[in-house]
Amino acid sequence: MQTQTKQHRTAGLSRRHLTLASLSVAISLTLLSPASAGDIKTIEPGKLNIAMNGDMPMTQLKEGALGGTDGELMIYVAKKLGLTPVVHQMDWAAEIEATKQGKVDIMHGAMGWIEPRTKIMNLTDPIYYFGTLLVQKADTNYHTFADMKGKKVATVTGFTLVPELKGVEGIGEVKLYDTSDGVLQDLVAGRIDMAILDPPLVQWAIVQHPEWKIKQVPLDPMADKYPVMSTKYSVIFGVNKDEKDLADAISKVIADDIWVNCLNVKTMAKYGMGDKSWFIPADKNPRVGVDRPADYKAPTADKCF
Repeated sequence: MQTQTKQHRTAGLSRRHLTLASLSVAISLTLLSPASAGDIKTIEPGKLNIAMNGDMPMTQLKEGALGGTDGELMIYVAKKLGLTPVVHQMDWAAEIEATKQGKVDIMHGAMGWIEPRTKIMNLTDPIYYFGTLLVQKADTNYHTFADMKGKKVATVTGFTLVPELKGVEGIGEVKLYDTSDGVLQDLVAGRIDMAILDPPLVQWAIVQHPEWKIKQVPLDPMADKYPVMSTKYSVIFGVNKDEKDLADAISKVIADDIWVNCLNVKTMAKYGMGDKSWFIPADKNPRVGVDRPADYKAPTADKCF
């Protein structure tokens, strides 16, 4: 789930604040499209410079092409707008800085909407949603804050939820890791009891490694005491602050095409995430009155199921 320094990457959960010394790979992919870029402002005319970090199932570069749940939808949007994607791979913190500084037009990868991000970027309409899930062994059923009492709970350094997690009443130990892989390895080995990571990443691990015998269970919310961990996040694309027309054009494609034609549902299903829960928004939309008008309604995919 990316959030403040990863500023909830998650999206959803916030991503780790990694060093800016990152791997940058620029790859241009030419797509034929009947659409025209028109007057949409981008860093390079006719091109869409995209930041991604390669965490699956959200984003990946495979044989020179951007893929993944979020990546495939990004390419679809670029094609609809008549823009040629130029993909740059880097760590999460570098993605944020590159987008803020106008070195890329857009960033993505389970990037969760949070209000502080509206100060530094234009945030698009959502492509799917997720809340906080507890990753655990298949034979346990942890699902409440009380279940953390006396337990070892792990997450990634820099996730927005870290301060709140450390304050959970009775929690045994909060273990912080540099990578999600390290967390999962220790969970499988039994060195921790449960973990909180980006839900799409965990779901991908479950699909790829059934022998690990792990699962993730929704955490029962306690918004009065733990608001960060009780939030359901909208997964969005982050656009450079000076490119509002681009953000608006992308949101229009998301709202009028991707949701209407169930393209997000179909794309997510390819990666093992076709369950309806990924497409149900929070009961109360925190965007209203912040970066969306009072009559804004979060999209749903009810007709797709």
